[in-house]
Amino acid sequence: QVQFVESGGDLVQPGGSLRISCVTSGFTFSIYYMRWYRQAPGKERELVAGISTGGGNTFYADSVRGRFDISRDNAKNMVYLQMNSLKPEDTAIYYCNSAPAQETWGQGTRVTVSS
Repeated sequence: QVQFVESGGDLVQPGGSLRISCVTSGFTFSIYYMRWYRQAPGKERELVAGISTGGGNTFYADSVRGRFDISRDNAKNMVYLQMNSLKPEDTAIYYCNSAPAQETWGQGTRVTVSS
């Protein structure tokens, strides 16, 4: 069945960097556009970044553009999010999914930005 396993979340100080990962299984990863989402406490889940099948086209929310970098490895069925210049407002649980989205979601990985 479809699975997403996110990892790499941590507590980091403002201005710091973190790389989170998502390994997928159960669907043909290489033919799907992939996205990272996040959900902060008390807020709706929001789209953060997206990447095309070959990695040549990317999308970023205004709030993270210039600070975050999405990438993928089709041989490993993985998608990554490099996060730089982190701010307290980046604190959230981060999830990956395909586009169109699969019905299943992973548990996410928690990123906390705090001094």
